[in-house]
Amino acid sequence: MTPRPDRLYDLLPVVYRMRDAEQGYPLRDLLRVPGRQADVLEADIARLYDNAFIETCDDWVVPYIGDLLGYTLLPEAATLDEDGACAAGLGRVLAPRADVANTIDARRRKGTLSLLEDLARDAAGWPARAVESYRLLGWMQHLDHRRLSRGGSADLRDPGPLQLPGWQRGAFDPFAHSVDVRRIVGRRGRGRYNLPEVGLFAFRLKSYPVTTTPAYCAEENGPHCYTFSVLGNDAPLYQRPIAEPAPTHIAEERNLPVPLRRYRFAERGAAADYARASADVYGEGRSVLVYAPDWPAKGQGLPVPLDALIPADLSGWRYRVPRGRIAVDPELGRLVFPPDQRPKRGVWVSYQYGFAGDIGGGEYARRMPELEGAVRYVVHAALPDRDPAKTPLPAGHFAGIADALDAWAEAKDAAEAQAFAALKDADPQLPDDEAHAQAKARRPRALIVELAESGVYEGRIDLQLEAGEAIQLRAAERTRPVLRLLDVRASQPDALTIGGLRGSRVVLDGLLVVGRGIEVQGPADDDLLCAPEDDLCELVIRHCTLVPGWSLHCDCDPKRPGEPSVTLDRTRAALRIEHGILGAIAVISPVRRGEPSPLRICDSVLDATGIDRVALGSPDEAVAYVEATFERCTVIGEIQAHGIALAEDSIFASRVRVLRRQHGCVRFCYVADGSRTPRRFHCQPDLALAAVAPDDAAARAGELRRVAPQFISVRYATPDYMRLADDCCAEIRTGASDRSAMGVWHDLHEPQREANLAARFEEYVPAGTDAGIIFAS
Repeated sequence: MTPRPDRLYDLLPVVYRMRDAEQGYPLRDLLRVPGRQADVLEADIARLYDNAFIETCDDWVVPYIGDLLGYTLLPEAATLDEDGACAAGLGRVLAPRADVANTIDARRRKGTLSLLEDLARDAAGWPARAVESYRLLGWMQHLDHRRLSRGGSADLRDPGPLQLPGWQRGAFDPFAHSVDVRRIVGRRGRGRYNLPEVGLFAFRLKSYPVTTTPAYCAEENGPHCYTFSVLGNDAPLYQRPIAEPAPTHIAEERNLPVPLRRYRFAERGAAADYARASADVYGEGRSVLVYAPDWPAKGQGLPVPLDALIPADLSGWRYRVPRGRIAVDPELGRLVFPPDQRPKRGVWVSYQYGFAGDIGGGEYARRMPELEGAVRYVVHAALPDRDPAKTPLPAGHFAGIADALDAWAEAKDAAEAQAFAALKDADPQLPDDEAHAQAKARRPRALIVELAESGVYEGRIDLQLEAGEAIQLRAAERTRPVLRLLDVRASQPDALTIGGLRGSRVVLDGLLVVGRGIEVQGPADDDLLCAPEDDLCELVIRHCTLVPGWSLHCDCDPKRPGEPSVTLDRTRAALRIEHGILGAIAVISPVRRGEPSPLRICDSVLDATGIDRVALGSPDEAVAYVEATFERCTVIGEIQAHGIALAEDSIFASRVRVLRRQHGCVRFCYVADGSRTPRRFHCQPDLALAAVAPDDAAARAGELRRVAPQFISVRYATPDYMRLADDCCAEIRTGASDRSAMGVWHDLHEPQREANLAARFEEYVPAGTDAGIIFAS
């Protein structure tokens, strides 16, 4: 609603408004005070109407509407704080709007199999597939009641179904099984195949898109070999789920975010061979698409036609590819062209990859705060059908980041010259020094450099900011640009260099940085006349990935595991990292110390690529001279810091060593045994060891092994990166301050989602039926 400050004043007769104008509008100013309150009251009344409907109500109203319907909430919902950001996210999990909205419809469909899939989507946010176990039991055929589709032996001539029993925990298993009398909800051992058992296979990984990005040429294996991942690593391709045709439909493989199997990617020909790719997964708007400009002939390859693709096993990079065809391995994310028919203009790909949530660089929706009064430049990357270096671009659009920065410098100089001329014209007696000072103050102070496509932006970047300037280097909406820093100078490092003067600020948003790290430079050692405040004020890294180890091998091992992703070189700048993935942080102490610089990391992964390496430290001192804050983070590597102001809901897989222990707090965290930290509250393994006799060394060692966090994968670029294993101890999986999981995936609230879904089962599953949740991914 648009506020109307003079709504009451406009109701007065004209004669009173004329007299008020003659006296300087005192009556108007007086009536604006109750007018603002009238706007607030009217907006509140309108909001009360919106809160009467589940589609438009505020989040805090959802539990109340659910209570009117008899919707059962978990006990944790009574402790929610609607003013806290984390509590608000948890509230949407404990009282999901879609599940409350569909309560009446779910009660009408109670007892149906497809309802369980809808409950998983509405109550937990997980796509799922429901399987009735009695349909998979071995069946002794009766002559009068024959069921030829039940039972029987596996057909060894058909390889497709033979892959399914162990794939995705057997969610698509088509074969018959003998009876397992254990219950599917048993605590000691879970049975799956019995008459009353129903399994709901939940898929927690999401399928994220990458649109028109360059493929990586694996030259070490041959100039005709490529990987879908621009980092050069093997990455399984995922499929884009297809919506189910009807609410009563049971989800199939095509309806779920699952990896692409070679059998699924292929279309079987008349001779039962894999002669071509399937049209269900390849093409515009589907899971995979390949661009090879002017291949195999000029004017072709935009995109590569379906008939040119051959599904293949490229695990050894060896495959005899016919001319005019491309071998594709979706399980490894590899492409191989004919050696004598290589693409001359490069290869671009669009595909899907699997990941757990919205952190790091990715093509997902995110908030992009704007710099006030900023000049916006747009930088374009090379595409299959367009090269920005050879295409005329409109004003404000550039073919490289360096060109945009040069244009920014020219625009500042032009603005200063124009302001100087205007000042001299207005006052010819104004001294030149004073006129230059005033003109310099009128220079533009904020710049936004937006990377428009999910391509690769190469080159060396050096950001040197003047006093009070701010630069935001960000990705455009729904893109994942790759900033590739090249090793072009043999005698100097080639990192992304950032420096600035008093009040300057740099923001990196939505980028994937590979090849080198970021170096923040402070004043030089010999610049003793420089004031301590003449330094960069703040560096913000938001929704970015700084590849741990700079780059990857095919098996996702880092190529440079000992190199830091961020180096703070004699600077007092504050560093803030949000929803990011990065390698180690190295801090070189400034000449003039003062108070330690603040370092805040939240909802992020700090990965030194090994627990025996240093994730936060200093190359020239025992500890890094910073005061760190960790909120909902997973840290692989040792922490060596001057102080920790707060560590909350985080996992420190290696030891933490803090110099200043009298200040700060560590709460609801896992801290490796033998760490030196500030005071701890409700941390592990402290609580587990407190229940063991101090003199029982064997029991204490056993507790340390039991309570240690177990990860599915600790290698970046794998789908299950930094996710806790399902058999990880409950002290870690539910050990956060709100009983969620510790670490970077805290805000997924998976324990609460599972409990909420289990509570729905108690209401909607028919009597005598056991329904259990099986995590397929």
